[in-house]
Amino acid sequence: MPSQYVISFNQDNCVQCHGCEVACKMWRSVELGVAWRRVKHIWEGNYPRVKNISASVACMQCVNPVCVEACPESALKQNPENGIVEIDRDKCIGCKTCLEVCPFQVPQFGTDGKMQKCDMCIDKINPSADKPPCVATCPTEALLFVRVTLQEKKSMEKYMIEII
Repeated sequence: MPSQYVISFNQDNCVQCHGCEVACKMWRSVELGVAWRRVKHIWEGNYPRVKNISASVACMQCVNPVCVEACPESALKQNPENGIVEIDRDKCIGCKTCLEVCPFQVPQFGTDGKMQKCDMCIDKINPSADKPPCVATCPTEALLFVRVTLQEKKSMEKYMIEII
């Protein structure tokens, strides 16, 4: 059965330190105002029973990415070998259609107006030996870099949709 690398998130382990955000920005020199990975704070309940949970959100590299299908310029494609959704920035026109359809609201747009997002640093690390910086930085292992089946990956997508 085919498998792919994913960055999984365990909500119970996240302490909202934002280390994953900082590591990503520093490692990839992500411009100010753009966040390829972000910790979302989710408030639940009513006073006096208020609860704050978090979700570390980045591109899920979905099994069936709707952004790829929606892009009018075919600037997005999914690498069949590793499942990474890749961007051809020369083709991107900055229309934000990908953002409109993304269930995770992941696509980001910088000063050049073109889409950018997490690619799990797959071209910068040795996946079998290294972890992406966001994962390596996480002090509580709320983020893990693991290989999963496509069915497990779909379950992770569903879990993230439910919490965010």
